[in-house]
Amino acid sequence: MEEVHARHQKERRDLQSRITQKKKAATKKTRSGINAECEVLERDLREKQDRELAEHNDAPGTAPEDDGQELANDVSLLDIDEKNDDSAHIPESGASEDARQASKPENESATVRKPNRQKARLARRAAVLEAQATEAAEEAAKVPNLREKERVDMADAMQQHGRAEKDIRPDGHCLYAAVADQLAQAGLGVQPNRDGVSSANQNSEENLPGYRRVRQAAADYIRGHPDDFAPFLEEPLERYTHKIKDTAEWGGHLELMAIAQAYGVSIKVLQGDGRLETIAPDDGNSIDGSTLWLAYYRHHYGLGEHYNSLRPIAGPDHNRKLGNVPSED
Repeated sequence: MEEVHARHQKERRDLQSRITQKKKAATKKTRSGINAECEVLERDLREKQDRELAEHNDAPGTAPEDDGQELANDVSLLDIDEKNDDSAHIPESGASEDARQASKPENESATVRKPNRQKARLARRAAVLEAQATEAAEEAAKVPNLREKERVDMADAMQQHGRAEKDIRPDGHCLYAAVADQLAQAGLGVQPNRDGVSSANQNSEENLPGYRRVRQAAADYIRGHPDDFAPFLEEPLERYTHKIKDTAEWGGHLELMAIAQAYGVSIKVLQGDGRLETIAPDDGNSIDGSTLWLAYYRHHYGLGEHYNSLRPIAGPDHNRKLGNVPSED
């Protein structure tokens, strides 16, 4: 008899597994048919096992009730709520959220999901990037703030020399716009009055902005004195002077030398570290002793190197700034 009961238990487990698979695969349309089929399978198995038990006990119908009831209880745990069958007749567009949730198999929520390896890799990568960003921020905090240091040093130097800064628009014309502002402050104007500078186009250039006329003067002087400048150029002189005259190419030390010669002035350039550099005409003499003052920055402006105009100021406040001078003026 024990062997019969053991076999019956195995048959019930096998049937339970088959019914579980069938109901998992059931849809709204096939659910009723699947339930009916499962009931037939349960009934057939119970009747078969009852017969076998009756044969062993010589008493039909005396099989223990708990065998058949155990199978019914196991399978009933997998039954789909019959109330949800009504939702199959409701159009999808009109089904409520509760009906859609109730129509899901009960065991769906109990399904154990496998770990997502891709999400795990992304999480590890994000952790590595965050650690790198933190390390970079710590390293950056140790680097001196060159922009702030330059600003402080320049302010101290301007106070020492009694100069106030006139902001020039930070574009490719800043050097020439700063020189034009200084020439206007010195009452010299932007028309060169030294030998060696072409004045053939003077009338046609009178309506040009000041920085454009300073560019023209620098280009003309370099073109007129090629031996003084060509050894320092990395491209043909004509191309170089074209960039000075007709583009927004930034200017530097060579252009300041040409401007000093063309206008007959000395140019003092206050550096970001407080040093003062002087550029004078070859003969050492400037017209009426005129001197132009410029501030030269390496780090303070986002576009890179920049020149501002430095005007003299009266009074104790040597650290104030003047208004902005657009390069178009």
